[in-house]
Amino acid sequence: MRKAEEQEIHAAITTGIVFKGAKLKQKPAEAKVKTKAKKKTYITGLHGSGSAKMKAEIRRKRANRHK
Repeated sequence: MRKAEEQEIHAAITTGIVFKGAKLKQKPAEAKVKTKAKKKTYITGLHGSGSAKMKAEIRRKRANRHK
């Protein structure tokens, strides 16, 4: 343990001691690719069937019913 000098002690008494937290590390920003592929398969189904389109329309209406 090191010995504090007279000036350090005087500065600590007059100005006080500030305890700073560790600096937070920034997470690297990941470049995400925006595609419509997931939405497209959801709307038309995996085989592009008409029944999947109808089902998606029913779900959309149900979701917007109480807005």
